[in-house]
Amino acid sequence: MTRWGILGPGRIAHKFAQDLLTLPDAQLYAVASTNLQRAEEFAREYNAPHALGSYEELLSLPDLDVVYVATPHIKHHENALLLLNGGIAVLGEKPFAMNSEQVQEMVDLARTKGIFLMEALWSRFMPGIEKALELVQSGAIGKVVSVKADFGFKAPFSPESRLFNKELGGGSLLDIGIYPLFLSYLILGKPTTVKASAIFGSTGVDEQCGMVLTYADGAIALLDSTLQAKTDCIGLIQGETGQIRIHSRFHETMGLSLIPEEGDSTEFDFTRTTHGYDYEARHVMQCLAEGQIESPFWSLDDSLNLMALLDAVRAKTGIVY
Repeated sequence: MTRWGILGPGRIAHKFAQDLLTLPDAQLYAVASTNLQRAEEFAREYNAPHALGSYEELLSLPDLDVVYVATPHIKHHENALLLLNGGIAVLGEKPFAMNSEQVQEMVDLARTKGIFLMEALWSRFMPGIEKALELVQSGAIGKVVSVKADFGFKAPFSPESRLFNKELGGGSLLDIGIYPLFLSYLILGKPTTVKASAIFGSTGVDEQCGMVLTYADGAIALLDSTLQAKTDCIGLIQGETGQIRIHSRFHETMGLSLIPEEGDSTEFDFTRTTHGYDYEARHVMQCLAEGQIESPFWSLDDSLNLMALLDAVRAKTGIVY
């Protein structure tokens, strides 16, 4: 039985907790919030035995195996360091932190102390994404020439909300633009050039962001994110002999199509009854059971590389915090 803690009982934490309930060898053991009443309500809903009114109290629970950090972006670095310094394994929500310097500090601490740390890039563990990668690596569509991905939804405007508040790390890039960037990195690796442009709203955050990445082998990635409109949210991997269409919403896809240049297409179905957080949770539990301090499928170096891409896009667009 893996005993989980949740730091920050917000909207995403509820979905994560609901998926934990589907894993017979997982228990939500503790919930920590800066608001004790909120922690108690969350703990009651998911039968967690410990409700804590501060994050520091997590360090006093000797039976705690791992903590899922689900606070706003701007707090991820601080929260992860607290737990790592307390000797507790961490699954930290994406973006892992606000910049490469913060991520490097987290990685160095985890590796020095020999404590498990992973970015909660849940898309990496979705069966549909894993299948797309497998098809690419098997040569099913030949050499990849382009990756196209978009992620957009119409967010209700509220200056103090997480998405529009600059002090909370708001904007489309860090919240949803990370997913198209992740897909391009997973399929094509590190680019040779990064070009990007952003549209800023009244609160100073990027409400739209467009990215063009080129690669040494001649491939290109065309990526975008927006908080102003609902987009198709499809991932398209184009090869010389076919394409892979990752169905909407691609980052949590339940299906994909393999479309060859000639012949019939093949459909893959990955219907599930959970939100999809159970896949990453199960992977973390396997890593812990095997004594690993980082994931072999989404390593700390992968997180560093992805954050470097986010930093490069910020530098090109003028997105600052």
